[in-house]
Amino acid sequence: MAIIDFFDRGVALDPGAPCLTEGARTLSHAQADAWSHRIAGALARDGVGDGARVAVLTPNCANGFLAMLGIWRAGAAWLPLNARNSLFANRDVVAHAEPAALFFHSDHVEQAFALRDAVPALRLLVCVDRELEQAPELLTWAADGPARFATPPRGPESLAVLMSTGGTTGQPKAVMLPDRSFDAMAANFLHAMPASDEQRPVHLIAAPMTHGAGFCAIPLMAAGAHHVLLPAFEIGDLLAAIARHAVTHVFFPPTVIYSMLSHARVREHDYGSLRHMIYAAAPMSVEKLREAIDVFGPVMSQVFGQAEAPLTCTALTPAAHRVDPDGPHARRLWSCGRRTLLTPVAVMDDDGRLLAPGERGELVVRGPLVMAGYYRDEAATARTSTNGWHRTGDIGEIDDDGYVYIVDRKRDMVITGGFNVYPSEVEQVLWAHPAVQDCVVIGAPDPKWGEAVTAVVELKDGHAAEETELIAFCRERLGGVKTPKRVQVWDELPRSAVGKVLKRDVRETFWVGRERAV
Repeated sequence: MAIIDFFDRGVALDPGAPCLTEGARTLSHAQADAWSHRIAGALARDGVGDGARVAVLTPNCANGFLAMLGIWRAGAAWLPLNARNSLFANRDVVAHAEPAALFFHSDHVEQAFALRDAVPALRLLVCVDRELEQAPELLTWAADGPARFATPPRGPESLAVLMSTGGTTGQPKAVMLPDRSFDAMAANFLHAMPASDEQRPVHLIAAPMTHGAGFCAIPLMAAGAHHVLLPAFEIGDLLAAIARHAVTHVFFPPTVIYSMLSHARVREHDYGSLRHMIYAAAPMSVEKLREAIDVFGPVMSQVFGQAEAPLTCTALTPAAHRVDPDGPHARRLWSCGRRTLLTPVAVMDDDGRLLAPGERGELVVRGPLVMAGYYRDEAATARTSTNGWHRTGDIGEIDDDGYVYIVDRKRDMVITGGFNVYPSEVEQVLWAHPAVQDCVVIGAPDPKWGEAVTAVVELKDGHAAEETELIAFCRERLGGVKTPKRVQVWDELPRSAVGKVLKRDVRETFWVGRERAV
């Protein structure tokens, strides 16, 4: 299937059914379908078509969603840009991927024009929410596009999404996800969490649609889902929105669920419509998971994936969450579930040998879900593959019943609030501060964020720097997600005999006494 076929199936079920809601505005499936054709035709008219890469830099909004559909109908690849990233981070992504066009929201107008100036390949800018002197408004620009646009022929390996991810060096890599990855993702998702044509899903997109929430939309499109988009929200409004829209499916990183549970009015709302509250992107506190089941009902659903194998390598279904906390299967709530329908999961040692149940090693996956490779980086692609298995970089084990447990990470990546942060990128910024001699950036345990980006610095002799100063220095250059939540100053960082800073030794001081180091 082509990725746009998921949407087309939903349209065919009932063209008049609601498709997109943002605030007081609702578009039917027929209206969204019509705009997807016109946007695709306008892209082709302006020389951006089959095989092109098109970036989208918007908050959660209906027109950003329409742009995504138009990109896929045109036969182009969607390059989602994180609206929370700094200009410098998104500039690196765009410079590497070289998209021909950018759809952006006026909230990010300065960044959009800066990206255009920095990347010669980026020749077309379209603002999704209003007309600007230097960029047309999306619906006006596409209004004279064709009523029907024929998507160019596609095969299983046709590129659908170019997803930016970091590397061990902190430099961005672009994951190439072809149509067949989404065939597998949808099959895995809908097998684990069935969606009925008769009871249309209502999908609340509150977490950024550039990540898991947007990827959840793809299989749900095929069931004619009604997608409700919240560009920004206060937790109380989010809780109320579930009842107001009779939401059935929602995706959150654990940090948002923690904030929901701590809200004073969390138990005052009706969550009876919920079928799946999907959590992923970071480990979740078992204590808070049990509380969530008590508050929201037996609807908690976990998935495990990564950009290279999106969303659905494993699933812990609502039924699998029903375990006696004092019974023999209580540990299952620590797991990320069992392998999904089309994605084998195993544990491998450093020599490429598959390990037995209970043995710890690197989690590996294979099958059609796995990426085609990293864009323009054959060496990095080769490093992630061993004997046909994709190496995830996560350390874990699988029990006798097939439940997968993630216990550590092989690489140094920090997952904070569901976002990946690569320490070397933060360290590069801290090293640029005039008072910093050396530093280490790690993920420290945090009840809200799962892991908090934490810096430990060694200052130059005769220099001083306050924590607030160093945090502000990073925030200006990195944006909010990658900026350390805490900075500690140590007299001296631990080093090996050859002078290398022992990052693991630093990290372990923050994780002493915990069962999991993730």
